[in-house]
Parts: sequence; C-alpha cells; structure tokens
Amino acid sequence: MLKKNLKALLASAALGLLAGCTSTPLPPDTGCGVPGGLCAPIGPSASPPPAAPSYTPPPPVERAITNPVELPPSSDGRPRAADVGGSGARIALLLPLESGTLAQPAEAVRAGFMAAWERDRAGISVSVIATGDTAQAALDAYGRAAAQSDIVVGPLARPAVAALVTSGAVTKPTIALNHPQVNGPLPRQMLVVGLSLEDEARQVADWAAAEQPGGRALVLTGTTTWQQRLTGAFTARWSQLGMNNYVVELPSSDGYVDANALADLRARIQADPPQLVFAALDAVQLRQVRSAIGTSLPTYGTASVNPGRDPNVSAPELAGVRILDLPWTVQPEHPLVASYPRWDAGNGGFDMQRLYALGIDAFRIARELALRPGSAFELDGVTGRLSVDMGAGGGAAFRRIETGTIYREGGMFETAAFGR
Repeated sequence: MLKKNLKALLASAALGLLAGCTSTPLPPDTGCGVPGGLCAPIGPSASPPPAAPSYTPPPPVERAITNPVELPPSSDGRPRAADVGGSGARIALLLPLESGTLAQPAEAVRAGFMAAWERDRAGISVSVIATGDTAQAALDAYGRAAAQSDIVVGPLARPAVAALVTSGAVTKPTIALNHPQVNGPLPRQMLVVGLSLEDEARQVADWAAAEQPGGRALVLTGTTTWQQRLTGAFTARWSQLGMNNYVVELPSSDGYVDANALADLRARIQADPPQLVFAALDAVQLRQVRSAIGTSLPTYGTASVNPGRDPNVSAPELAGVRILDLPWTVQPEHPLVASYPRWDAGNGGFDMQRLYALGIDAFRIARELALRPGSAFELDGVTGRLSVDMGAGGGAAFRRIETGTIYREGGMFETAAFGR
C-alpha cells in the first residue's frame, strides 16, 4: 500500500510540473489516476504569477564550445552535458533529465530531438543539459546554455518556463517546450511550441463548422479538469463562429458512464436532435455513448478519443468518428513521419509518443532558426503543419495545425479534409 501511495504521489507531482506538454489524456496504466494529466495549461490566471527565482547572469564565456563540452557532473557522477556535434550552429537542449518525476517525459523529448539531429546533423552541434526539478535549477542551467549556445531549446516543465519568461534572462532565440501560465507578453526571442489541448479543441470547432455549417452542436463532457477545459475551448470558439450548442455532462465512475445518464441522453437526442456531437471524452467513454445513442450523428473529438491503431482491438462504435491528432500517431505511413525511427515508449503510451514527436519537431524548428535567423517559415512536421515567425508584431509567433482523420474499424485512419 505504501508503494502504491508513493507512486501516486510522484505521479501527481509530475503532472503539476508538466501540465502542458501533451495534448491528450494519459492511459490508465500510467498510475496517474485520471486522464488528462499532461495537458496544456489553461489561460493566464487573473492573479499575478509568483515571483520568479532570482537570476544571476553567468560570467562571460571566453571561448566557443569545443568538442566535447565539459560541464560540472551531476550528483551521480554522470556528465551534465555531452556535445554530440562539431562546429557550426550550437543548440542547447535543456531538459529535467535528473528529475525524479519528469525523467521519463524528458527522455521522450530528448530521444525525439536526437533522432531528428541524427537525420539532419550537418552543421549543427547539440549540447544536452540535464537539470533537476526546480525552476531555479532550470534558470541557472539556462544562463549557462545561453552563454555557450546560439539557440536554446527548453525548459520543459511549465513552472520553469514561467520562471524564465519573467526572469529577463532570455538573451538568445529560445524554443520553450511548454506553455507558461503568466500574464503579459513573452520575451521577444521566445517561441512556445508545446502541445496544447485547447488549441486542439478550437481547431476541431473550425473543422466541424466547415463540414456542418449552421449546425447545432451537442457537447458531451465529463467532470474532470481536462474535459471541462476541452469543453470551454470548443464552445468559446463555436460561439465565435456564430454557432449554437448545448452541453451535457455525463457522470462516470471507474471509467463507466452512468447508465441513467446515458438513458436520459438518448431520450433528449430523440426529442431534440442536434446536427453534430463534440466529445470531450476519452475513447472508452465515447464507445459507451455511441453504443447507447447510435453512430449516425457526425461526431468530432480531439486526440483524447483516439483508440489507437491496434488492428487486434475492435472499436466498431467509433467508426466514422472524426479525430484531430498528431501525424505521428495517426499517419505513421506518411513519408515524413516514416523517415524517423519509431520509439518504444514503454508504459507511457500515447503521451510519451507525442512528446517524442515534439522533440523531433523542436529540433527541426531550431535547425531552421539556425539556418534562417529572424525569418518566417513553415514546416511540414510530425506534430502538424508548423508556422513560425520570429518577427511577428515585435515578437515570435507559432502555430500548429494538426491532422484531421476519420477512424475506421480495425485501427485504421482515413485522412480528412482538414490539416494534412
């Protein structure tokens, strides 16, 4: 029992630090208790953010990075950084690899980043800099990385990114891997490329509105935080588009939607049918819903309803559901996606795979910034179609458009007329 409680405590700590790095619920075997733990953060709070840890600029570096980079060893004697390239553009990858709670997601990003570097390494050197859990440790490491590199990728944990935003320490082009929950503008040279649950929901609203013009949406949701955030983002965008919707909250327990709630839902749809459904649910819950109400209503969802591509897992209830997700998870046969090695995420499931894909695209963005400093460009990425503008409105701008697919029985996905 003690071991189980300790595992849950560590998982909760990881979710608090990493909220914002992936866009979908965690699978139930991760020990996190509830799905949605690694989702992008909500918008800035009304209250001011906590004061950032103090930042002391590092002493000036008197020489360029050579091969290898030698930084102080970690507590277990391992090098904190290893230069894996030669001369040319210098990129520092800053990750909490020494964290007791974030090491697995950090390793997923590192693995993807290095896989992309192996594919396009010419003229690029990479220093992987490991930190621990605290925002102060990340700030200190950022100062060293910025002094010795041309571009910094990281931090990963949301508190560390927030601390960096408010520290005044951003002196080099910086690719943050998470969304800081702070008020005010980002530093001029900071680009935020983390995966966002809310962005997914808004894109689904655009997709559904294009296919169902003037349609009234039934929004099905649950009681968890990630479901409420999906619902809020979708309904806000749906209203902006001049469309109507109504929300039905479905209580559930141990993964099973309440039978009485399903019966009430079926009766309501028969009496007042909508034109489409948006499901802020997971795949298991949506299967139960469609078993109860039928599969005729056009149904849309984010990556949270993706049941996976296992042909041995039958999910006929989800046939025809429109799912927005990363190309990495729904289009493995795409030439770009297939050009990178697949990665064994262990028991991390989809979330670790998505972080691996984020690492791939983070390197590709950094490489383009090195080749074309201060420019605007687009990339066909493994996390979506990416648009970067380092000079937009006096700061940096980033947009990711994910891939729309239609789920077919047998674990197959058909590309839809959205995204790719």
